[in-house]
Amino acid sequence: MNQKLKANFRKVEPYVPGEQPNLPDMIKLNTNENPYPPSPMVEEVLRQFAPDMLRLYPDPASGMLVDAIAERYGVGNNQVYTGVGSDDVLAIAFLTFFNSGKPILFPDITYSFYDVWAELFQIPYERPLLDENFNLRLEDYTGPNGGVVIANPNAPTGVKQDMDFLRQVIEANPDVVVIIDEAYVDFSGASALPLIKEYDNVVIVQTFSKSRSMAGMRIGYAMAQPELIKAMNDVRYSFNSYPMTRLSVALGVAALQDEDYFQETSAKIIETREKTKRELHRLGFTFEDSMTNFIFATHNRVPAQVIFDQLREKHIFVRHFDAPRIENYLRISIGTNEEMKQFLEAVEEIVGAYQG
Repeated sequence: MNQKLKANFRKVEPYVPGEQPNLPDMIKLNTNENPYPPSPMVEEVLRQFAPDMLRLYPDPASGMLVDAIAERYGVGNNQVYTGVGSDDVLAIAFLTFFNSGKPILFPDITYSFYDVWAELFQIPYERPLLDENFNLRLEDYTGPNGGVVIANPNAPTGVKQDMDFLRQVIEANPDVVVIIDEAYVDFSGASALPLIKEYDNVVIVQTFSKSRSMAGMRIGYAMAQPELIKAMNDVRYSFNSYPMTRLSVALGVAALQDEDYFQETSAKIIETREKTKRELHRLGFTFEDSMTNFIFATHNRVPAQVIFDQLREKHIFVRHFDAPRIENYLRISIGTNEEMKQFLEAVEEIVGAYQG
């Protein structure tokens, strides 16, 4: 190809998502999906959805979904932004708010899409090191910067920063936007959502992909002060007027209407997570206390790559990150009780047979 032509291409190292195998007997614990199906209300709306409606453009504002989210979380509908999964929402937030020319800040170990967006949008960034327990250090987020992004609980570590820490970061950065990415918050207890009432520079981002079992539907949303939401919408409408489909809006509303099912399945995942923690400790793993639907663990004797490879041979898939500081860790999504039982039996066999 013409080298002068290629010289004008935008060059980005892309985000690498978790493997999506398709085997009939597999146990898939590598992409933090919910092991339970969406609410029966979602199934009913899907069954009754009129295909003829797909010939019409959707509501650009996704009004029904925005209203449902606003009602569920007790905020104004002018404080809600919706997008095609939280990845889309976060990308728009980066593009909207991080234009000062100063570096934005996020940890060295966190969601690996952050640096991809920064590179794509040519936003300078710095990645302060997490401490030895995978916690953020306040002093790293108090100097001059162009914005702050905190995944809370963090991925892939599962560690959650407390509300007092978040307040200190926000108060140290009154002139830039602080994004709190809460993809896993429903497995961790309290959200930082109340902070948007106290501070005008906070954006809370959540998703339907994890706790609402709708990763395949791609629904994400942000909540913030109205002026921030308007700014995000202005950017979004500048290149995509119809981001949410009619079907995604209808199914998203249905999911929000079934609070009992949401609470029930979230509680089941948390219960299974706690059981799995106890068993992993018994088998010689160490990890920080995960507040998500996964556990980020390292074994005291067997290399992570060995466990990963041998589990894969058994069609049990977990995630291994070949990256500095975490190359000997596995991220293990929480499945059903039966799936975790089979996973733990396989791990016990691998650990017991290891002669390294």
